[in-house]
Amino acid sequence: MSAATNIRVAVVGCGAFGRNHARVYRALQQEGAGVEFIGVVDSNSERAQVVAAEFGTRSLASISALRGKIDAASVAVPTIHHLIAARQLMENGADVLIEKPITSTLTEADELIAVASRTSRIVQVGHLERFNPAVVATVPLVTQPMFFEVHRLSVFTPRSLDIDVVMDLMIHDLDVVLSLVKSPVREIRAVGLPVISDKVDIANVRVEFETGCVANFTASRVSTERVRKLRFFQPHEYISVDYGRQDVISIRVDEHGAAALLRGEMPPAALGPVPGIAIKKPKVETREPLRTEIESFLDALRSGRSPQVSLEDGRAALALALRINEAIGMHHQRAGLNAIT
Repeated sequence: MSAATNIRVAVVGCGAFGRNHARVYRALQQEGAGVEFIGVVDSNSERAQVVAAEFGTRSLASISALRGKIDAASVAVPTIHHLIAARQLMENGADVLIEKPITSTLTEADELIAVASRTSRIVQVGHLERFNPAVVATVPLVTQPMFFEVHRLSVFTPRSLDIDVVMDLMIHDLDVVLSLVKSPVREIRAVGLPVISDKVDIANVRVEFETGCVANFTASRVSTERVRKLRFFQPHEYISVDYGRQDVISIRVDEHGAAALLRGEMPPAALGPVPGIAIKKPKVETREPLRTEIESFLDALRSGRSPQVSLEDGRAALALALRINEAIGMHHQRAGLNAIT
């Protein structure tokens, strides 16, 4: 695709996520960023018309109506419809940015991968936190992570109740940690409970990787506060990432400094910082992750390169999430709790 050619885009699904995709595409079009926002599709025609009017585009009756009119589309329909929508778009010749989780099942994910291969389409999975500036600034700091503590807490909202908290919220962090550790999973221990909905609303998980790294995840959509933090330790270094504030702090101890601390050679606090300990805040360029994600997708289309978050990445995160839900179900059986829907 020529860099000078406008990419014709559409949004399929006009819920909260789809509306935000529409907002970004509209902004890129207005800024002359090589985007032509063709329209939106939703099974609820009234909702589609509202979003189309808000962002100055057309409301189309179906995915079929997009055939021949677009080069790419965002898929933001409920997860159970991801495969159907993305497959139809790809078979109609469009590249796809598909919201997370990639699909509901691994069988569907494998079919999506097969369709993308057969049709030679580019597909990016919308694991948004990969594009969070704080995560981007953290990647160069990673050496040998051995322990993660991750919290993602949110107040209750009625959105995304078609999926549990692992698929809804925790999967963001599963994807990020998988991308940093780059190791198969050895063991999973998990507990989760439904609180307000009929699906798991709060979960705590311990994942051990083949490298020996251990990651603890807590996700809740029934919290009284909003927390999105990832912290991890690697040899002689502690790194804290605040997704919401887009902030990173690194505390590093050099080997000589660590030995001095063990020998008790610490200066009085009044004399200043402890030698050998460096506290740094890497420069983070504050940006909206969704816009960065969409720009990355469009850049992949223009260059023909692989997307930053591939279908295989999306499948890996889904596979881990499904294993976690299986572990939660096993815990329910051991604890004598009612089966979770």
